[in-house]
Amino acid sequence: MKKQKGFTLIELLIVVAIIGIIAAIAIPSLLRARISANEAATIGDIRTVISAQAAYQSANAGLYTSTMFCLVNPQAAACIPSYPANGPTFVDSAIASTQSKSGYNRTFTNGGAPAVLPAGAGANSTGSYAYIATPVVEGQTGVRGFGGDSSGIVCYTPSGVAPTVNATTYGLDMTSCTILQ
Repeated sequence: MKKQKGFTLIELLIVVAIIGIIAAIAIPSLLRARISANEAATIGDIRTVISAQAAYQSANAGLYTSTMFCLVNPQAAACIPSYPANGPTFVDSAIASTQSKSGYNRTFTNGGAPAVLPAGAGANSTGSYAYIATPVVEGQTGVRGFGGDSSGIVCYTPSGVAPTVNATTYGLDMTSCTILQ
């Protein structure tokens, strides 16, 4: 009778133990990488909104939009009155959405319409805004909270809470966050 070849139970248990050790080392690194990717995507989105608002301001008599809708549909009635119907949009609808994206909840606040709108400005105009992102699950989808405003500055809070929005100017309160370089 020939001797059957194969693995013994001990050999299989050793292989399973080694795979378990490798997984225990790799999984935390993968989670940190996912958090880092979520934060990088969120910072990029905030910078995109700031750039889009700056371009919108140039086309809207020096005022920003008070709604993310106007960044996607600038030719709409209350957005930029003289904007051509076939003109380009300022951002993609995925970025303009204040839904959760890349593990972060997004919010948009504005300073409200000025008392007198200059000629050429749409009804949805504002002098200031803030765009805030906080982790959906702190420590799992992100660690830091982020914000950007009409000053063009992006800042973060290391604790994951939202940077404070100044109730008077509707810009970020820079004492509540650290400026991102």
